[in-house]
Amino acid sequence: MSYHPIENYGIVGDMHTVALVGMHGSIDWLCFPRFDSPSVFAALLDATKGGRFEIAPVLPDRAHKQFYWPETNVLVTRFLSAEGVGEITDYMPVGQTASSDGHHQLVRRVTAVRGAMRFRLRCEPAFNFARDPHELTVSPDGACFVSKGLALGLATRVPLTADGPAACADFVLQEGQSALFVLRQVAPGEGCGGPVSDDAAQELFRGTIAFWRTWLSRCTYKGRWRETVQRSALALKLLTYEPTGAIVAAPTCSLPEGLGGERNWDYRYTWIRDAAFTIYALLRIGFTGEAAQFMRWIEARMRELEPNGALQVVYGIDGRHALPEETLDHLDGYRGSRPVRTGNAASLQFQLDINGELLDSVYLFNKYGTPISYDLWTNLRRLINWVCDNWERPDEGIWEVRSHPQHFVYSKLMCWVALDRGLRLADKRSFPADRDRWMAARDKIYEQIMKDGWNPDRKAFVQHYGSQTLDAANLMMPLVFFLSPTDERMLSTLDAIMQVPDRGGLVSNSLVYRYNTDETTDGVAGDEGTFNICTFWLVEAMTRAGRADRRHLEQARLMFEQMLGYANHLGLYAEETGPRGEALGNFPQALTHLGLISAAYNLDRALGTRS
Repeated sequence: MSYHPIENYGIVGDMHTVALVGMHGSIDWLCFPRFDSPSVFAALLDATKGGRFEIAPVLPDRAHKQFYWPETNVLVTRFLSAEGVGEITDYMPVGQTASSDGHHQLVRRVTAVRGAMRFRLRCEPAFNFARDPHELTVSPDGACFVSKGLALGLATRVPLTADGPAACADFVLQEGQSALFVLRQVAPGEGCGGPVSDDAAQELFRGTIAFWRTWLSRCTYKGRWRETVQRSALALKLLTYEPTGAIVAAPTCSLPEGLGGERNWDYRYTWIRDAAFTIYALLRIGFTGEAAQFMRWIEARMRELEPNGALQVVYGIDGRHALPEETLDHLDGYRGSRPVRTGNAASLQFQLDINGELLDSVYLFNKYGTPISYDLWTNLRRLINWVCDNWERPDEGIWEVRSHPQHFVYSKLMCWVALDRGLRLADKRSFPADRDRWMAARDKIYEQIMKDGWNPDRKAFVQHYGSQTLDAANLMMPLVFFLSPTDERMLSTLDAIMQVPDRGGLVSNSLVYRYNTDETTDGVAGDEGTFNICTFWLVEAMTRAGRADRRHLEQARLMFEQMLGYANHLGLYAEETGPRGEALGNFPQALTHLGLISAAYNLDRALGTRS
C-alpha cells in the first residue's frame, strides 16, 4: 500500500468531524465522532496499519476526477475508462434531514454512470490510532465493528464478507444502478443499524445539498474571485465545531511540513491567534452568525483566564485546557515522517502575540458585529493590564519555537495591538479603563520596536531584537495599522522580504517562507516549505502599498493569482507548499483560507469596479 499526495484529497464533514477522501476512492483519515477524537481511519499516517475505507473500480487502466457538487460540500469522485464511467458521491448529512438520533453518519453512494462496472470495497477501521483491536460481525444488513471505545456499523444491501479485521465486497453495477453504504456510530449489540431505503437516501442527499446552498447564499462577496472565496468559506464551515463555534486549525494531525522530517504537529484544536483573522474574514463576507458564535467561544475563554490574568495559547474545541502531547511510535508517519504526535505542547508555551490577536478580534466584532458586554470588558481589562506587566518578557512567538524564548518583533507588535485596541474600545464605548497606564505602555512598545526591531544594516524589521533574520510575520505591521503601508521603513522591509532566499529574502516564485530555517534556531530539525498564509499577508501588504503606487497593486494581483494556482484541484490548501508545488503540513488549513478571503476582499476593493 502506498501514500498519496496530500493535495490529492478532498474533505466532507458535518461540523463535528471531517473525512479526507482521496482521488483513488479511499477515505484515509477520519476521527470519530469529533475532530479531536482518536482516528478510525488513519492510512495517511501509516499506510499499512492506519486503517482505510476504500471503494474503487476493478480496472487496470482508469483516469479519475474529483469535484464538489456546485455550492456544496458534497464530494464526487469519478472514475473513467474505455469500459465505462463510475462515481462515488461522499457526504455527511447535515441540516434537518440529518440523523434524528443525533448520531453522525458518512454516506457513500456508488453509481455506474456509463456501462457496467465492477467495484471492490474494503472497510478496515483501526480504532484509537490503530491501538485498539475490534471484533467484526457481518450480517445481511452490513457489518459491525466493535472496539472497546467505539462501535461502528456499515449498513448496505451489498453482500459483505469478512477478511480478518476488514469487511470486503466485490460487486457489479449495471449502467444507472447505485449502491449505498452508510457508516455510523452504533451501540454494541444493536447491529449495523440497517440499510437506508432509497427514498430516505434521496432525502438525505437533497437535504444536505439544500443545507449547503442555503448557507452559502448568505455570502456577500461578489468580487473577482467569487468561486475561490466561496470554496474557502465552505471549507471553513466544515472546520467549525458546531456545538461551540470553535474552528479547528486543521482536521488532521502530524502531516509533515517537510517529508521525512519531525515538524509534525496536531492541529485539531483552536488557537487564540486565529481569532482576529476568523472574525475579520467571516464578517467581511457576510457570515455574521458564525462570527458571533466564535465570539461566544472567545468570551467563554475570557472567563477562564489563568490566576495571573493570562490566556492560554490553544484550547480544545470544547474549551478544555489540557492538550497533553504524546508521540505514537507504533505509526510510521506520512511517508516515514516521524514522530506522529497527538496533543500539542504549544498549549503550555508563553506567547505574547495572542493577546493582540484576541483584542483585535473583539474590537472588530464590536465595530462590525454586536457591541460587547460589560462583563467581557471586565475580563479584557484584566488581560490588558496583564499585557502591561508582561510585554517586556521574551517569548516563544507566533511560530512556537521549541528552542529559547526571544524578544520577537511580532510579539511586541501584537502587544502594541492589544493596548491600542483596548484604548479604542474604551473610548468607543466609554468603558472604565486604566487609560494613562495603557497609553504609556503602548507608546513605549512602539518606540522600542522602531529602535530595537529595526536593523539598519538589513534596512528591514527583523525577527527578534539583535537578529539579522527576516520574518514574514512582520508583514502584519501595515495590516494592523502600526505603520503606514507607504512608510519608508515598511517599503524597505517589503523590498528585503521580496528578495529570493539566496539573496537574504523570503520569496521564491511569489511564495513566501515564514523565515530562513538556516538562520533561525527554532529547536526543530529539518526543512519546510513556503508558508501559504505568509504569501497572502504579502499580497495584502502590497495591496495597501499600492494605494500610493499602482505598481505595487499590480504586483499584488499577480502574486495573488499565482498563489491561486497552488491550490489543489478542489481549491483547498495545506499549511505549506513544497519545492515541487506539493502540499505540505496539515490539510486543509483554516488560517490559509482565512488569509485568502481577506486578501481577495481587500485586493478586489483596491482594484475598484470592473468596466
